[in-house]
Amino acid sequence: MAIVNADRAPYSPITTRPKLALPNGARLALWVVPNIEHYEYMPLPQRARNPWPRTPHPDVLGYGIRDYGNRVGVWRMFDVLDKHDIKGTVSLNMANYVHYPEIFKASAEREWSILCHGLYNTRYHWNYSEEEERAAIAECVELHQELTGKMLPGWFSPAVSFTLNTPDLVAEAGIKYYCDWYHDDQPLPLRTKHGPLITVPYTMDLNDSVLTLKQHEGSDFVTMIKDTFDTLYAEGAESGRVMCIALHPYIMGQPHRIAYLDEALSYILSHEGVWKATGEEIADWYLENGGDHLNAHLGEGA
Repeated sequence: MAIVNADRAPYSPITTRPKLALPNGARLALWVVPNIEHYEYMPLPQRARNPWPRTPHPDVLGYGIRDYGNRVGVWRMFDVLDKHDIKGTVSLNMANYVHYPEIFKASAEREWSILCHGLYNTRYHWNYSEEEERAAIAECVELHQELTGKMLPGWFSPAVSFTLNTPDLVAEAGIKYYCDWYHDDQPLPLRTKHGPLITVPYTMDLNDSVLTLKQHEGSDFVTMIKDTFDTLYAEGAESGRVMCIALHPYIMGQPHRIAYLDEALSYILSHEGVWKATGEEIADWYLENGGDHLNAHLGEGA
């Protein structure tokens, strides 16, 4: 029987939890998440949603703009994050590193971390049986092991398509952190059949996808980033906060937007007490140091 959502994430007000003391007295952990994706040119049929309205013909318009991110935009993003000495956490469609070994090489040279975003962003997990989803997760774990020689650290379902079983299957696979839930400003445990699974705060709000969905521009995104930072930084004086900036190379990597990413990061890093982290580093730190916080959230008998 699946664990219902209320049981997975018990409610706890952020104002009454034990203090979260980040490394070196930091107020805020900043992680920057470039979504480096691959959309298939001719995707397989899907059960719940047609990813390409023009199929069965190739959707060159949809494919091409995302291909721009891999050809051009991601390289601009590398340059900006290099400038600020930030290691990205790649929300990665695992097949991308196979199709584009140059991107894999550049990420590995920078020691960027991987947050698996499924195999392709055109292969949704909606309506998967438990066995189908288990196999899809295992395929990504095995590919990550083949590419890096390491265990896959994090999971974020492709195109935000997940099932009631996903947290259980992610924990069962030995993955340490999870990002399908966007419900807090601190790391927290989710209950699963295989023990607690740590959620590291991802964001759908401070996400450059809003620029295309809501017809905003780069300057609007800078304002959003600065305002978010100011609030979390002030609150972090009492108990540490996590700030995620979610990006897409085909969006923020456009020539009319990339400078705004540089501006936003310059503003954040002009403040002391900002921990430039990867998702894996945040999860590891929380697992090693967040015991009181974790247990208070889960309650007695966790």
